[in-house]
Amino acid sequence: MAKTTFALYFGNRGIFPGELIASARKEMMKAVNKAGCDYIILDEAATRFGGVETPAEGQIYAKFLKENEGKYDGVILSLPNFGDENGAAKALQDAGVPILIQAYPDEIGLMDVTHRRDSYCGKFSMTDVFYQFGIKFSTFAPHTCHPLSDEFAKQLKIFAQTCRVVKGMKRVTAGAIGARVTKFKTVRFDELALQKYGVTVESYDLSELFARIRKMAAGRKELTAKKKFLKAYSNFSCVPAGKLDTLARMSVAIDDMIGEYGLDLIALRCWEEMQKEEDIAVAPCVLMGELNNRGIAASCELDIANAIVMRALNLASQEPAAVLDWNNNYGDDPDKCVLFHCGPVPEGLMKEKGMVGNHKFFIKGGNPNCGWGTDEGRILPMKMTYASSKTENGKIFVYTGEGEITNDVIEEGFFGCGGVAKIKNLQEKILYIGKSGYRHHVSLTKGNCAIAVNEALSNYLGYNVAPLDDMRIVNGKSF
Repeated sequence: MAKTTFALYFGNRGIFPGELIASARKEMMKAVNKAGCDYIILDEAATRFGGVETPAEGQIYAKFLKENEGKYDGVILSLPNFGDENGAAKALQDAGVPILIQAYPDEIGLMDVTHRRDSYCGKFSMTDVFYQFGIKFSTFAPHTCHPLSDEFAKQLKIFAQTCRVVKGMKRVTAGAIGARVTKFKTVRFDELALQKYGVTVESYDLSELFARIRKMAAGRKELTAKKKFLKAYSNFSCVPAGKLDTLARMSVAIDDMIGEYGLDLIALRCWEEMQKEEDIAVAPCVLMGELNNRGIAASCELDIANAIVMRALNLASQEPAAVLDWNNNYGDDPDKCVLFHCGPVPEGLMKEKGMVGNHKFFIKGGNPNCGWGTDEGRILPMKMTYASSKTENGKIFVYTGEGEITNDVIEEGFFGCGGVAKIKNLQEKILYIGKSGYRHHVSLTKGNCAIAVNEALSNYLGYNVAPLDDMRIVNGKSF
């Protein structure tokens, strides 16, 4: 996995102690390395102290960025002292990546004219001028913090997550394999709205996928390798050999389409045609989970909108994402519910290796052998971030939040892959989700990354984001 790389920038103002730039350079490099990231940095001799305090020095820094275009994912603007906002605007107005503004704290006992920094005030001047210039930037609480502090380590983690989402979501090609599942108007979406945000949707008929499966040579090396891979990925011990062969063919065919068409994410029409075609007759759940386990966002039921937020969640967390149903209450606990799907949860989010089985709902529907491919089990207890999206009036809308998957038991007879979610003020949030026209699907990933997803999608990419953890919601309306 490639490291997130930052371009390091140091602001200076001549009447303040410029000698602080030298120690700031060392401290910021150490902080970035400690975070597991990489950096590029202007040569110390390129300007006075290796910082920027004039528009002319800003032009030198802008040239440095241009020469290294494509080599950095974000800029860290460090203010060891007040800093010069005019030089910074000249340096960074065409950076084209997220910018984190960090300001050093002053220290009690070192507030005399020789030592004091005034970065607290300088940060306001920097943000004000950037706002005037229309330069997008990020700041996180606390307002000032030392690069080697725990507080800045948290900010740097969030900023790295933000940079990955922005980089991975600026231009996206989404593959819609099949038409929208006929019975689910809940997954409708507006292609033109998505295009405004850099998401190009390419549509492919299911007949192409079926043709690829049928024409695939039995001796193709990728098919042999895929069967071996799938049996190692999940427990296929109950799956008939013929169904394993079909699932492996479908997996190779989907891989081929992703590669040939340059797809960044996919959504698949997973029922009912697949089950009705006698020589296909499988459920692709485990294949969707396996794609997500590889970091390729893949949503079932042709939910393109959720595949988009799955990609954002995966980029932020660097963990697999899954799409689930808001499915059941959990007893009478108002802050708990059961999240579930038939079996597309990636193994990286499951408590243990899943059991590939025959879709019980399809069996119940009268065809006892058409649903092999569900990956059943339970979701891993974990801190998690959840999100969902929709298109409306030519715009993309997203909600985000954080919670946890608990270790609460779901009885053995509960079909599919599920987990009990605990979310603070769940009932108020559910009211908002329902009254705002969001779908019955929700996506999640491991860990806490809602702040970064919000920052990337809303601040840098222009999505309309509702951060549910930061909103006051009454009767389904936000205030």
